[in-house]
This record gives sequence, structure tokens and C-alpha cells, in this order.
Amino acid sequence: MNFLAHQYLSGNDKHLMLGNFIADMVKGKQINGFPDSVIDGIVLHRKIDAYTDSHPVVTLSKARLRRKYRLYAGVVVDMYYDHFLAADWVNYSDYPLKAFASRVYQNLKDHHEMLPERAQYILPYMIDNNWLLSYADTESLHRHFGGMARRTQFASGMEDAVDDLLASYQSFRKEFKLFFPDLMAYVEKLGVSHAHHGA
Repeated sequence: MNFLAHQYLSGNDKHLMLGNFIADMVKGKQINGFPDSVIDGIVLHRKIDAYTDSHPVVTLSKARLRRKYRLYAGVVVDMYYDHFLAADWVNYSDYPLKAFASRVYQNLKDHHEMLPERAQYILPYMIDNNWLLSYADTESLHRHFGGMARRTQFASGMEDAVDDLLASYQSFRKEFKLFFPDLMAYVEKLGVSHAHHGA
């Protein structure tokens, strides 16, 4: 899953949200430099990723893309699934997506000194381009993929990923709708509630 899903699955816990955001940017022993409540978010992120990677429905989505995107198939599916979460947000939360995104950005700004260098670097771009809200829109998604394609070490083909999403849109959407409730139930079993409010 990508940024939006990880933040959504952190519920209302600001340190859990912070840890979940920075998890991929924290390597090895660096994790020991954070408070336990942030470490919980880093661990949650990794558990979500492991569950997602091993889920048979996600495997179906990735298989449709594997030949073209190879190692990047999982990254592309993560973005597709964030798109469906954003596009169908009202089915998952009573709290408006725009307000939720603002809350996430504010939380990250409030804890700026705790963010790893890479997170501090990307945060202004994330806020200026309102990434969490923009995933809902396929034109914005196309721009995200273009940026990702430019940053990959090898040719990834991700600049074409929205075309492939649109070509099999209903199949990917159906797979997301099958998978995401399973992921929510898994996270709930870990003791995290997905209720979102303005507090």
C-alpha cells in the first residue's frame, strides 16, 4: 500500500501515523532513535506491507502487470490501490478526504524535527501537490507515475501505468474491493481502529 492507505490504517494516533509514514526511510538501527509510539507505527507499516505482499488477491493484480513492470509491479499496484481508496473514500470514512489529508500534513509538520532527511525533503512537495487527495484523479496519478519513472535507477515503464490501469480498471477495482476489507480486518486484529474524526 502507498501513503494514503498507510495513513488511513493508522487510525487517529498521531505517532502511529508518523511512524507509518517514515517506515521505508528508516534503515537498520536508526529505528532505535525514535520513541516507542513511533516505532509502533514503523512496525505496523512493515506488517501491512508483509500482509499485502502475501495476499492472493494482490498477487492477482501484480500478475497482470508482472511481464511489463517486473520488479516494479508491486509499486504500481500500491499506487492503483491508493487511487481506489481515494476515489471511493466515502465508502471507508465519514471524515472528508480533504480534511483527512490536511490533518496528515499538519501532523507531519508538527513532528518535522523527527522526520528522516528524505521525509523532510519530500514533505513540501507532498503538501504543495496534495498527494493524498490527488491519488483520486487519474491525471494527477499519471504525473505521480511520471515522477517515479524519472527517479528509478532502471527504465520502469511507470509513465504508462495509468494507461494500464484504465485498460483493466474494473478488474483492478474489484480486486482492491476484495482485498482492502481483509487488510482492514487484519490491522483491527493488531489493535488499531480505523475510525477517523477531527480530534
